[in-house]
Amino acid sequence: MHKILNFRDFSKVDLRVGTIVEVNDFPEARNPAYQLTIDFGRLGIKKSSAQITTLYTKEQLRNRQIVAVINFPKKQIANFLSECLVMGAVDGKDVILLNPESRVPDGSLVS
Repeated sequence: MHKILNFRDFSKVDLRVGTIVEVNDFPEARNPAYQLTIDFGRLGIKKSSAQITTLYTKEQLRNRQIVAVINFPKKQIANFLSECLVMGAVDGKDVILLNPESRVPDGSLVS
C-alpha cells in the first residue's frame, strides 16, 4: 500500500543531478558497496555509499551523472559519513541508477 503524498511534502525533497568523480571500494560495509564522491556543481561535493557493485564497475561509474537526494541528514555507515542518497530502481537485489537522458549541468534540480 502506498501512502499519498501531497505536493508540499514532495517539494521538501531536494533531488539533484551530480557527476560521480571518484569511486572507491568499501570493504567495511555490511553489504558490498562503493564509496562515491559526487560533484553537484555550485552545491559542492558530497559523498555517498551505494550498494551497486553487482551491476557497475568503478570504471563504469566514474564521470557518470546520477540523481540523488541531497537534503537528508548525514548518515554514518561503518567508518564512512554518507551525505546524500543516490537514487535507483530496485530489481530484486540489483539497483539500477537513475540518471538524466542527456548531460545537464551538475546541481540541476530534478522536479
